[in-house]
Amino acid sequence: MVKNNRVYRKLRNFRAGIESDISCLKRAYGLARCIWRGLDHFRAYVWSSVVAYNLALFCPAQARLTDRPVTDKALA
Repeated sequence: MVKNNRVYRKLRNFRAGIESDISCLKRAYGLARCIWRGLDHFRAYVWSSVVAYNLALFCPAQARLTDRPVTDKALA
């Protein structure tokens, strides 16, 4: 284990962040079960889910940086 308490906290928080991303992908983007068959289709399914998650995550952040209001129409 890690002997330094500060490093331990950073690693613990990093792991919690990764697990929250995985949980969101499973709940909101359907990665709990892939019904597409074949390895190529599975890769496409995961890739499209991750891209959709990243867009949903970064679009509001970009709008806050540019001082533009975020609307549902902008995300659709």
